[in-house]
Amino acid sequence: MKGFDRLRHVPWSALEGLESAVGPALDDVLAGKAADRVLDRLLRKHKDATADQRTAMAEALFGVGLWRRRLGDGTGLQKLQRLIDGHPEPASFADRFSLPDWLAAELQRTDAPEEFADALNQPGPICLRANRLRIDRDALARQLAEEGVETVPGRLAPDCLVITSSRPNLYGLRAWNEGLFEVQDEGSQLLGVLVDAQPGDDVLDLCAGAGGKTLQLAAQLKGKGRVHAVDLDLARLERLRTRATRAGATVSIHGRAPPPGLRANRVLVDAPCSELGALRRGPDLRWRLDPKDFEPMPALQRALLETAVQHLAPSGRLVYATCTFRPEENEAVVRDFERAHPQLTRVRPDVDAQLLDADGFLRTWPHRHGTDAFFASVHAAPRL
Repeated sequence: MKGFDRLRHVPWSALEGLESAVGPALDDVLAGKAADRVLDRLLRKHKDATADQRTAMAEALFGVGLWRRRLGDGTGLQKLQRLIDGHPEPASFADRFSLPDWLAAELQRTDAPEEFADALNQPGPICLRANRLRIDRDALARQLAEEGVETVPGRLAPDCLVITSSRPNLYGLRAWNEGLFEVQDEGSQLLGVLVDAQPGDDVLDLCAGAGGKTLQLAAQLKGKGRVHAVDLDLARLERLRTRATRAGATVSIHGRAPPPGLRANRVLVDAPCSELGALRRGPDLRWRLDPKDFEPMPALQRALLETAVQHLAPSGRLVYATCTFRPEENEAVVRDFERAHPQLTRVRPDVDAQLLDADGFLRTWPHRHGTDAFFASVHAAPRL
């Protein structure tokens, strides 16, 4: 099991003498506090910590946060010792992969639950998207190398670079300050590829958030056309405004709703969802989620699709996407939408065939593609 075995290479001996600080931090994580915030406070109190100490503290907090079920009962330090010692592998699926019962049941509905669970228990790669408004992927790779950051090209998305250097400070780079890249998972980049925005298009990003994919769509337009950004969270849209300026992107920010008369050639609905596809980005998050919160999601997602189709121009393209693998939020939502709008045609997108299922839906998986788990469908509107 790669997720657990990787812990053998952590410099655990660096924690000697730090037990009085690490123990309470571990207990905070077990009590439900977010591990990343607890770690931030711990590192701030130990600004003189060595690189090995910082690495070991991070692995301790995230490791105990993630593996708590497999490690049994006890205090944070007791669980940490079992983590270091290599606790024996339990028999049950939920215990072995340290999953809450509800998540174990969700994973068992997939076609490769053990491989998927193991992948969710490993850190995801750091992926960058070259900002085509300023630089292409190869030139970005060369500039990053000059700044001491090594990368390899992504396998699936045309503008993706995968970081191979150990823990680089990306936000301190000249390339970042010049707006040459965004940090974006390769699976997320594929969703922008599906939109296939062309110079001159009007593009509606109906759930823009802080704008990672919005900026990708703006780059596709090459300065010709316009991206219209909408989101219920106005604070996130303000962050998008700042990011767009740094990236040299032209984005029209409309607030919570699109202009009534807008008809867009391309519409992206990157819908709010349970976000289970990105669990490896927050190893302890699974213990802070309540599956009851997922129940309203399909109705919200359907409502967003209804808004989207009202703003879709003739011959336009509509992309619906989530970062989850739950059928209730994915194909069930799409099929219900299709029944209500038979004039739309489901399109099998022009991407690597390994990313598409028999129904033409895009699906990415950490254990197969190295990305977070995404779902997407593409529909075309008829001509007038």
